[in-house]
Amino acid sequence: MTIDDIWEKFKKDNDIYYKQQLIERYVSLVKIVAGRMYNFYGGNVEFEELIGFGVFGLIDAIDKFDINRDLKFETYAQIRIRGSMIDSLRKLDWIPRSLRRKSKQYEQIIQQLENKLSRKVTEEDIADALEVTVEEVQKTLSEISTFNVISFEELLSSKGDYHLVNKSEGTPEDSYTDKEIKEVLKHSIDELQEKEKLVISMYYYDELTYKEIGDVLELSESRISQIHSKAILKMKNSLTKIGINSW
Repeated sequence: MTIDDIWEKFKKDNDIYYKQQLIERYVSLVKIVAGRMYNFYGGNVEFEELIGFGVFGLIDAIDKFDINRDLKFETYAQIRIRGSMIDSLRKLDWIPRSLRRKSKQYEQIIQQLENKLSRKVTEEDIADALEVTVEEVQKTLSEISTFNVISFEELLSSKGDYHLVNKSEGTPEDSYTDKEIKEVLKHSIDELQEKEKLVISMYYYDELTYKEIGDVLELSESRISQIHSKAILKMKNSLTKIGINSW
């Protein structure tokens, strides 16, 4: 029996046997997504926990997938799996309040400097504004990196990725918001410094780890983390300006 036959049987009869067949067939997607996320969140969650969170997303994807649409299940499922993991991490609320405050402070500083300087904000600009050293700025960017990325990915999961593969379920207002988000993100990426663009591209499009990106750019993992963190704050500011906030 082919995979198409299994899908047809499951969608026709909602038979638990065929659902189990689909879960077994696609559970490797959960491991792929968990492996990538563990490289980033591993200090805060066990790999097996991520797998557990992801399986719920896979089951949800199987239940809701429309086999008549021109969309690969693997694409749809990975977004659902990733969203389930991110949502579960958010509910754990393991990020200290002090880290949230630092991230918010840096977000506001970058926004103020962008308005004041009308150019790309550097780490030196942030250091001058806060009256600290560049090394201290870099240290803080590393510390808040995890929170920044989780917050940003929550936003994409809830506002962007979901509708990108689920357009038929959205309202005209949703479609307009999705288009606006994509346009703002494209513009905000264009405004990033060259290394920031490269890190964003390699992390989100090429799906490389910090270590792999560091190898390409000949920089340390911690430096890649700092660059990523600052880029995310800048992109987040662009979305905040149109009233979209994920904090």
